[in-house]
Amino acid sequence: MPEQKKTATTKKAAPAVARKIPAALFRAAVEQADIAISITDPRARIEYVNPAFTRVSGYSASDAVGQHQSILSNHTTPPEVYKSMWRRITGKETWTGRLVNRRKDGAPYLADLTVTPVLDEAGQISHYLGLHRDITALHKLECAVRNQKALIESVVDGAPLVLALLDIGDRVVLDNLAYKALMSDLGMAEPAKVLLDAIRNELGSGFGPFKPGSHAFLDRQVRLDRPHWRSPRWFSCSAVWVAADSDEADDFYASKGEAFLLLVATDVSRQVQEQEKARIAALQAVMAEESRQQALRESLSAAVYQMEGPLNILGSVVNMMGRRGCDPAQAALADALKAGQTALETLRSAIPARAQEASTAVNLNEVVRDVLDLSAVRLLTAGVSVSWQPQLVLPAIQGSPTRLRALLKALVDNAIEAMNVKGWRQRELNISTRTLHSSLEVRVEDSGPGLPDELRLKAFEPFFSTKKQHGNHLGTGLAAAQQVAVDHGGSIELGNAAGGGCTALLVLPLLRHASASMTPLNSREIG
Repeated sequence: MPEQKKTATTKKAAPAVARKIPAALFRAAVEQADIAISITDPRARIEYVNPAFTRVSGYSASDAVGQHQSILSNHTTPPEVYKSMWRRITGKETWTGRLVNRRKDGAPYLADLTVTPVLDEAGQISHYLGLHRDITALHKLECAVRNQKALIESVVDGAPLVLALLDIGDRVVLDNLAYKALMSDLGMAEPAKVLLDAIRNELGSGFGPFKPGSHAFLDRQVRLDRPHWRSPRWFSCSAVWVAADSDEADDFYASKGEAFLLLVATDVSRQVQEQEKARIAALQAVMAEESRQQALRESLSAAVYQMEGPLNILGSVVNMMGRRGCDPAQAALADALKAGQTALETLRSAIPARAQEASTAVNLNEVVRDVLDLSAVRLLTAGVSVSWQPQLVLPAIQGSPTRLRALLKALVDNAIEAMNVKGWRQRELNISTRTLHSSLEVRVEDSGPGLPDELRLKAFEPFFSTKKQHGNHLGTGLAAAQQVAVDHGGSIELGNAAGGGCTALLVLPLLRHASASMTPLNSREIG
């Protein structure tokens, strides 16, 4: 007979059967458990309690068995809590909550209770299993933490300081009411980042090294310029490094902290405004003297300019007569030429020299605001309405404040003069500032008749003006302004505005610092 092939069969592993635990082991585990355990019948009559129940409640097994579970009630738990509990457990669901219990000696305690229905083979409730812990000490600690938090929040919110806690990404994680009021006043989401960026730009080298409790920076003043002639706001800012423990489970033993920065900003606007009044008053006197000196320079320069032409012609005549031979008039003309040249040099030497001023960090928003304050009377007299749109925080440039002020004043004066035409009704002056990639831009735009294209470059010539007084040039305003811009590494461009009028665009290079970051850490965590 042929050999039959054997078919291989795979035997399935039998399901694992749980090892039966002896009843004595269950009882020993319940007896030795460090949590109060009680078993009641469906009517809440106690049938069993473990030793931990006695330690928590003071009731021994002989005291409790046969008694209703209500012997533990302190009668201060709201009835709604009991109704909720019975509704769930009679519906065969587990209930967890807190009850105010009373020990055998009458002392109340707060119990964290879990009640589970025990079902028989028919699926009906045969017993209730109760597990509870005394959490009175924990409750006191929770209340102390909540009360302390509420008190701290009350103090922080009541403080006249802007407080904001920022994480490593400049995100505000906590703030107070003064900070929220600043957000509303400035109409922006997070002014804290604006303040920090302004201080970073000023410091250049970044904040102080991370050390919990140490200052990242101290008493740094930041100016916030608001549009529409609203007064600027000044804040004195300080920041403290803060470390907070991580709440991640895997950090429980290997504790790691996160770095935060607590920003504290004090509004010093009122004090600074008082100082500004005194500064503007002094500035008016300085600018008045500078204006007088400038007028004298222009008058003498105009006289030199007007004398140079005739003297040059006279010099040409003397030279021509000399080439033709001896002429008795030549000597007299030569003497007159020499006298004229001497007078011309005397006039040149009489032109007042500009005072030297040290180069320093300059806020152009402040310079423009100074010019507008100084020109307020003239603007009102000419019926000019001003729209002032500054960038909220403007980085500093390196330069001479007085010369930059004279530059901006020349642009404003030129704009007023352009609109000061008889019968010209629309008289609006728009001034704005903004930061470009590596420079600052100041735009001065008037609603006057505009400037023809062929005159855009000619306007910067000394003594040129589209308006003449009895045929004479008016001065060197734009020429001098362009020279100031060039001396500061910038330029002025003239153009026509979209809606008519003339636009003067001043561009100046930024004062650059090394890049700064909020923290020297390479990661978000600190050891």
